[in-house]
Amino acid sequence: MKIEDNFLKQEDFDKIQKLMMEPSPFPWFYADRIVFDDDVDKFQFIHAFYDNHMPMSPFSNELDSIINIIQPFSIVKIRAKLLTRTSEIVESSFHVDIPLPEEKLNQWTTSIFYLNTNNGYTEFQDGRIEMENTKVKSVANRMVSFPANLRHRGTSCTDERKRVVINFNYFK
Repeated sequence: MKIEDNFLKQEDFDKIQKLMMEPSPFPWFYADRIVFDDDVDKFQFIHAFYDNHMPMSPFSNELDSIINIIQPFSIVKIRAKLLTRTSEIVESSFHVDIPLPEEKLNQWTTSIFYLNTNNGYTEFQDGRIEMENTKVKSVANRMVSFPANLRHRGTSCTDERKRVVINFNYFK
């Protein structure tokens, strides 16, 4: 796992953050689950930039500053996720983002880019009995990258109106 703070130049970060965080014509779409169909009473808003290796959004080129740094050979999908504030932290289920067999999944990379600082986090199912799982705090302009077969989960936040991340799933 690799955690990089101040991932983008400030001007590039500000441009993406303004587009997606401020009231604007940027479209968010309601999803009545976060991970699995049985995630009762959990929802999020998403925006698909790429899906099945194809750009899906007129805003896809807004991520060029990130894509130029990670330099993917192939992009499976890129999705932004917006979770609204909750009174207590709500954790999603542990999952992987790409439905591939384990022997293929470990060849892919997942990266999560954080658009705002809040008390939400991403938890990785990497702990052992004597250790806790790794939790990466939501810090604006942070990128965490890890093998796509590492199970993880996101959370809501309680201290900001929303928690916004962009998930990248790609072949390096």
